[in-house]
Amino acid sequence: MIALGIDPGTALCGYGIVRAVDDNYELVTYGAIATPAKTPLETRLLKIYAELTALLRAYKPEQAAVEKLFFSRNTTTALSVGHARGVAMLAIAQAKIPIVEYTPNEIKQAVAGYGGADKYQMQQMVRVLLRLDDVPKPDDAADAIAIAICHLQSARLRELIDSQS
Repeated sequence: MIALGIDPGTALCGYGIVRAVDDNYELVTYGAIATPAKTPLETRLLKIYAELTALLRAYKPEQAAVEKLFFSRNTTTALSVGHARGVAMLAIAQAKIPIVEYTPNEIKQAVAGYGGADKYQMQQMVRVLLRLDDVPKPDDAADAIAIAICHLQSARLRELIDSQS
């Protein structure tokens, strides 16, 4: 299975595509879609949409996962993330790819084995699970890769449970 993970944001929208091969994971591609700060919101969202649509066409992931929006004290940040998240989900839905949402704690639990893992622990687990020399940069891309890994872990668990039923 090939999964796309998205760490939404309007300044940087991280993405990571990971393939599950037996009990291992392979990094297919990753990066972040950057939009300039002074650009109008609609132009930033259009760029995110266009680049994600091209990414979906090029790599054809079978499933996608997006970080769930959680409440934030900074409403401006929460709204900005919500806009990017909506655009990402629209691009994925138009490509007819199933989308699953995970909370930050679910992602940390699946990847690091601890729902309270910090950013450093998560980045190191991404590096180890993918057998990489270095942690993927920028942080938004590493976070998106963790979301894809979380989804692959969860999908494997669901398959095991279904096979026992």
